[in-house]
Parts: sequence; structure tokens; C-alpha cells
Amino acid sequence: MDRRRVLGLGAAAGIAALLPGRAMAAADPVPVLTNWYKLTLQLVRHTATYSPPVAARAFGYLGVTAYEAVAACDGAMTSLSGQVNGLTPLPTQGAGAHDAAAVLQAALSGAVAHFFANTGPSGQRALATMTRTLDARVTEGLAPDVAARSAVLGQAIAAHICGWADGDGGAVVENMGFPQSYTAPGDPAAWVPTSLVRQQQAPLLPDWGNVRPFAMPVGNACALPPPPTYSEDPGSAFYAEAMEVYTVTRALTPEQTLIARFWSDDPMLSSTPPGHWIYVANDLITRRQLPLAVSVDVMARLGVAMADAFIGCWHEKTGYNLLRPVTYINRVIDPAWKPLLITPPFPEYPSGHSTVSAAAATVLTAALGDGYAYEDFTHEREGMDGRPYASFWDAANEAGISRLYGGIHFRAAIEQGLDQGRCIGAHTVALRTLA
Repeated sequence: MDRRRVLGLGAAAGIAALLPGRAMAAADPVPVLTNWYKLTLQLVRHTATYSPPVAARAFGYLGVTAYEAVAACDGAMTSLSGQVNGLTPLPTQGAGAHDAAAVLQAALSGAVAHFFANTGPSGQRALATMTRTLDARVTEGLAPDVAARSAVLGQAIAAHICGWADGDGGAVVENMGFPQSYTAPGDPAAWVPTSLVRQQQAPLLPDWGNVRPFAMPVGNACALPPPPTYSEDPGSAFYAEAMEVYTVTRALTPEQTLIARFWSDDPMLSSTPPGHWIYVANDLITRRQLPLAVSVDVMARLGVAMADAFIGCWHEKTGYNLLRPVTYINRVIDPAWKPLLITPPFPEYPSGHSTVSAAAATVLTAALGDGYAYEDFTHEREGMDGRPYASFWDAANEAGISRLYGGIHFRAAIEQGLDQGRCIGAHTVALRTLA
């Protein structure tokens, strides 16, 4: 069967599961939020251009959209306009009553359609079905004039945010993010392709570090020190890092193997690393019955922090342009060695998983508390059991070390990535939202 057909069927099946039997109390906005996020996680998985940085960008804008839609109906919430880069004052309520669920529904339906305009036919049908289904639910029993005013406000908020997003430098992704041409530097420390796929002979999204950030003032606001100096000397720090990867991966325990696979989150096979954290937060909103204002605040901060994390991480990746463990180990230590996981097609330092996970843990801990224990069911549908964590940092540290177990990152990239994520997350924590 054609791969695109398989993906389409998978998307349709996953999306269909979101709709039947999902009872939603009249005028309850929280299921509007959670159902749209469930759909976006499926769309990310089945939209070819949605690599991790692109997915994180979409989650950033969708989080701001949801937050601003609810803030427009709640005078106790502070708008993010004037706080995040380039966001001007948004449309506000006019005369007459508005309904928060209907405003949120109109805003998210418009924004998701915009950010996933290039998804395939199955995704487009799912978008239309979700819009019809939730439109009907939020307007049931609602006065027609209130429903109409609410829809107009939500649509205006979505249009404002989509226009803001279109000018950030990341709106257009050509050739799935791979440059049409690439000249490799002659430096032995430099990244070289690790895939035989023709498209992946150039690094993914090399200019992503120049995309406009949300809460960080600039893309290099959380710059990192250089990695250990490249050396093939067995007595060097660089050789020691490579030998650690080589030694650990040749004797992985079952638990280490499970950790590597649980956090792999490969594009097109999952909802990507930022999608993993979105799943966790969305699941907690439902299981812990978080209030609406807290829910949209969490999703906005999480999306903003992760979008900035990929901008900051890619700024450093492109600048240092370090080779991957498989390249060095095959060249210097063992030409037959292979990593457990597929090496991603872009430079090594720092670890994107570490940066994005630390940014996520920073904002989630600030929002929900230190020592917030939970179970992660992200991959339950793929047959993997949920994993319990004592805190968001417990999970973030495991996500980081998973990349060493997978054989695709050196330890310095993991540790420095975690540090960078803390720095990036702090910019998001500083935003003023709830009174």
C-alpha cells in the first residue's frame, strides 16, 4: 500500500477517535481547547513539513491564540501583546454579551486551519469535521446574537495572530526545510550528512536560529559556550565523550533502551519532541481538571518556551556545526558501530531534546509546582506503557540522557542543552498573564 495512503488512513483513524462520544457540557470551553490540541498532534504527525522546529512554532502561535481568546472574555487576564515580540494589541469585545467557549472555538478553528493549510486531504477533512462538530457544541442553547458576536471576535483574534506569525521568518518552509544546495566545510569537526537520503545531504533548517522568537529578546539570548575542542587524541576530552557514547550504547540495559525509544519522537512517526510535551500538558488538563484560565496559560507558556527553545538551539547548532557521534566513532573508534536511533539530519551541539525539555520543565514547574508527579501516556496508542515521573525535571533529565542512550548526542550537548533550556524557559516564566 502507498505510504501516503497509509499515513492518510492513520490520520483519519486517529482523528476520528477524537470526535464520537466526547460529551461536552454546554458552554464549557476546556474541551474545545483539549480537542483542538488532540487534533493538532495528529496533524503534526501526518504533515510532511512539520519537523520539530516547525511544530514548535505552530504550538507557540496556537497557545497564544487560545490564551488571547480567553483573555478577551476575562478581565483578570493580562494580554501578551507588548510582551512577546511584535504582538500588537488584539481585537477586544464590543458591546453585547460574548461566550468564552464560542470565542475560543472560532479562534482555534481559524488558527489551526492557517497553520496546517498544507496538510493533506485527510487532515483537511478532519479540520472541517472538528470545526463543524465543535461549532455545533458551543452554540447549542446559545442565543444567536451571542454566538455570532463571539464567532466574529474569535475570528478576528485568529486573523490578528496569523498575520503576526506570517512575518516571523519561519512561515514558509520549502523542500521540507532542506536547502537546495550545500557546501560542506573542510573542517574535520564539522557536521557531515549521516543519511543516504538525497534531500538530507544538507542540514535541516540552517536559518531557523534567525526566526523571530517569542519571549527571548533575540535568538542568541541564551548562547552557549563551545563544545569540547575536536580532537582524535585518545587522551582528549572529545575522544572521552565519544568513547562514553560508544561504551554505553554497546551495553544498553533494557531500561536504557526503553528510555531511548520512549523519547525518540521521530518526525512523521510521532508528534515530534515538542508534541510529546504538548500531549503531557493536554492530558494533565483533562485528568487534573485544571481551570480554563490556568489551562490556556499553561499551553501558551509551553508553546512559547518550546518555540523559543528551537530557535535558540538552532542558532547554536548552526554556529558550532559539530559532527555527530556516528561520524566520529566510525572515523576514529569503530567503523562498524551504529547508533540505536536514527541520527537526525542536522548538527549535534546542543541537543534539541535537552533544550526543549528543559524549557518545558521550567515553565510547567513554574505553572504547576515543583515535585508535580504525573504519568506520561504519550505513546500509549503505540503500545508503550505510561512512564511515571516525580516531577517535570525528572522527565526532562531523562529526555536529555535518552539521546546518549540512542547514540546520537555527546554528553556536553545534553548538559549544555539543559542549561540553555532553563535560560530560555526563564524568559517565558517572566511573562505576565494571570492576576
